[in-house]
Amino acid sequence: MPAKSHSDPSALPHDAESIVKLAARSMFDLFSSMAQGMMLVDRGGRVVWINDAYKQFLPALGFERAEDFVGRPVEEVVPNTLMRHVIDTGKPIFVDLLTNKAGTFVVSRIPLRDAAGQVIGALGMVLFDHPETTLQPLIAKFARLQRDLDEARRELAAQRRPKYTFASFIGASPAALEVKRQARRAARADATVLLLGETGSGKELLAHAIHAGSARAERPFVSVNLAAVPETLLEAEFFGVAPGAYTGADRKGREGKIKLADGGTLFLDEVGDMPFALQAKLLRALQEQEVEPLGTNRVLKVDVRVIAATSRDLKVLVADGRFREDLYYRLNVLPIRLPALRERLTDLEPLAESLLESIALRTGMPQRELTPSAIAALALHRWPGNVRELRNVLEQAAMLTDNARLEAADFAAILPAQGADQPATATATLRPLPQLIAELERSSIASALAATGGNKMSAAKMLGISRATLYEKLAGPK
Repeated sequence: MPAKSHSDPSALPHDAESIVKLAARSMFDLFSSMAQGMMLVDRGGRVVWINDAYKQFLPALGFERAEDFVGRPVEEVVPNTLMRHVIDTGKPIFVDLLTNKAGTFVVSRIPLRDAAGQVIGALGMVLFDHPETTLQPLIAKFARLQRDLDEARRELAAQRRPKYTFASFIGASPAALEVKRQARRAARADATVLLLGETGSGKELLAHAIHAGSARAERPFVSVNLAAVPETLLEAEFFGVAPGAYTGADRKGREGKIKLADGGTLFLDEVGDMPFALQAKLLRALQEQEVEPLGTNRVLKVDVRVIAATSRDLKVLVADGRFREDLYYRLNVLPIRLPALRERLTDLEPLAESLLESIALRTGMPQRELTPSAIAALALHRWPGNVRELRNVLEQAAMLTDNARLEAADFAAILPAQGADQPATATATLRPLPQLIAELERSSIASALAATGGNKMSAAKMLGISRATLYEKLAGPK
């Protein structure tokens, strides 16, 4: 016959069994004396006993006598109690906060079992009443930790949220309107998007806008700039690292960007700079929608929509053997080419106005305006750095003068001399200022009319002029 467990009271000698019963009784008496209040409920959830200390709470709960309290269902006499939950589940709740009309209490609830292990009731104890005073240091520390956690969560959520929408992509030129049309169509689909364009042309902004306009807008937007992350760290950046995967690795492990983007959008910026060795692993992860963190054989399923961007010619890279052809076709599902700023100069003025407003908000400097001569001077520049360069030039000009209105002269020291960054034939574009302004007006009006389908009222509103002024401009000089 197998020996009985020492934890089984029936296996103990008679004197030892008496000691166990005495210990249980002593513990019960100790709890009763130390607790601010104690109650017992039966299997049906009715209160069967309360100690003298518990009686102090009866008036606040609406009872004058213990006899009116005992014998009733516990949830009727103690609002918000979880005693019945403990009875039903058989699981204790050792420390909890209970709040009702009697106050706020730190409580403990323990199921009671018979010799067969069946739940026959529950014991409830009030460990502390008025914990806001008796446990103030602990509660204050918990509140600080909770605030820090909430703030960290808010910051993380802000980082993962899209920063821009389609309204952020400013421009009414035919080229800009076509880009926004294609991007809105891409947002409605869930296919991979490849954004092509020069540095500073707005690829990241448009990626944010596509995500914000998609069904994934409430999920994370996670960005990886492949030109900015060292090659040795890229694999860990993408796929994550298991705890202690290698010397120096975080003992808690780290999730990769693909997993962080689960349910949302993964933005691969400057994808043309991706190391060749990593391309096959990324292709597999995107095709299979699963990742395997470094240092583990565990495969994690993900649901990620990819938007890639590059300022390089991927076809040339494929031909040179520096970019996988299969990855190129995997990314080049919905290609969108963003025009260079010099290809949509009619958007230069509204872009500059928006950038000057943003610069003023960020720096605290007064809001600057552009004179026609300044706009004409800016229109002569080729803008190899596109909108990013325009912002830099405007910020420099705003910082170098106290004038509220920026003139062409304010950009003379910032922009290279006309022709210095252009072919020699570009000097032929130097024409009288009134002629340049007139040409810019005609180009802007033509773009506005094209964008509005010839609707002159809408075109005038888009240009910020009256309809009468628009008719005067269309009639030409008299």
